[in-house]
Amino acid sequence: MSDIRVTYSGLISFLVRISSVFTGIIFTLIVTRRLSEEEFGSWSLIGGLLLYVVTVDYVISYWITREVARGENSGKTALASGCVLSIGGVVAYLIIAYYVSQQSDANLGLLLFAGILIPLMFINDVIQYLNLGWKPQVISYALLVSEITKVPAGLAFVYFLDLGVEGAILATFVAYLSSIFINIWFARQKLKNKFQRLYIKKWFRLSWLPLYQSIPNLAFVSDVVIFSVITGSVIGVAYMTAARAISNVVMHAGAISDAVYPKLIGGGIDEHFQENLIKVLYFSIPLLGLTVVLARPGLFALNPAYESAAIIVIFASLRSFLSILNRMFYSALQGIEKIDLDESATFKTYIKSKLFFVPTIRVIQYSSYAVILIIVLLATKGDNFLDLVTYWAVISLLIEIPFVIYQYYIVQKNFRIKIDNKAVIKYIIATLVSCGILYYLVDQFLNYKISIFEFFPDLLLFTGVGILLYLVITYLTDLRTRLLFSAIVNEIKQKRN
Repeated sequence: MSDIRVTYSGLISFLVRISSVFTGIIFTLIVTRRLSEEEFGSWSLIGGLLLYVVTVDYVISYWITREVARGENSGKTALASGCVLSIGGVVAYLIIAYYVSQQSDANLGLLLFAGILIPLMFINDVIQYLNLGWKPQVISYALLVSEITKVPAGLAFVYFLDLGVEGAILATFVAYLSSIFINIWFARQKLKNKFQRLYIKKWFRLSWLPLYQSIPNLAFVSDVVIFSVITGSVIGVAYMTAARAISNVVMHAGAISDAVYPKLIGGGIDEHFQENLIKVLYFSIPLLGLTVVLARPGLFALNPAYESAAIIVIFASLRSFLSILNRMFYSALQGIEKIDLDESATFKTYIKSKLFFVPTIRVIQYSSYAVILIIVLLATKGDNFLDLVTYWAVISLLIEIPFVIYQYYIVQKNFRIKIDNKAVIKYIIATLVSCGILYYLVDQFLNYKISIFEFFPDLLLFTGVGILLYLVITYLTDLRTRLLFSAIVNEIKQKRN
């Protein structure tokens, strides 16, 4: 059985990622405050296009996690193969970028320049997935260092040198370098093995499976391209990206479950999944409440121009909450599948396995999302761009609901789940009380000052009050919370001794 400590790794990942939220927000503030809506839209479009291409490295990264979690030594082979594969990624990206620039008002020069990020993204992804199968918390360490590095790099390139989108690209380049360094440092033990062609043969023989599993990601990140091409503008993309910058705070609660997937692959039991699910709900429910209450001030902090998109943040936050559950169910179901241990397994055998069936659910989900989005945008493209972005956010939310219900049904058939409903109700009530008080305080006492240096510290103070209220209420009313706090304190004491 894998020696990954699910609770420890999950909590470390969550705490580190929450810390990285603040450094990440600072970089986002630098970018959104210095770039025009058109420039920020182009920057957002670049992010979507890059994800198009980098998804290809899943051919390697998908298998490396499963192999490392089971004690195999394919690290060096994966890293070298990822470097080679990135060359093709650059070529593919340049072709896609040229086409998209012809169909929208995006700057072709900016899109092409962003191609320098692709090799680093390939390398970073491969080494991250290696660490996921061995030391899941390392991914969060690397993220934190990356986000911290982004701040001075962003100040230098975007703020002081005023390089605009090019500056944001250069700052991201530097951040990726720091992330790669941290990931490789922790993975160095797994990179000492020999380069083995047998792994390459296996990965490409079974490449159809991870490529098939990448279809949902491609369909989902296509939304920014779909919106840009159909509307002919990137301004709407800028508003959606600003809204997601706030709503994605909820997604960080998903870090609690990072260790579940490799743990189940290595032979973990049902209890690991069940206890982790409760912890995910403990953190994700209040984060959802925070993003809803702070939707308007959060957007105002990014840029007063985006303040009108507060309703979009609410829809996007609800979608983020459901997405956490969906991804957790998805990973757990794949984690218990053992078909890839059978070297004689045939194509038909894989088709019947969870490694194919579960991704098929997501293929249907996100393909439907892309098709519905295209139809709605074509039918309403004459509407105000803010209305179009709202439709976009609503579609993204609604498409998540039936699939999270269905995946939960499948999970119940494969795991013995007994959710502590009383505890979940306590978390919801605590969130309503703390966020209700926070809403009143924000409404009565938060002054919307144009200067980010005056407004942002006040916003952080109010956010801290909301978080503290929730923690105090749950600590006083919930035994599981008190045990969790005690476990954290004991872990800290052990580290000091």
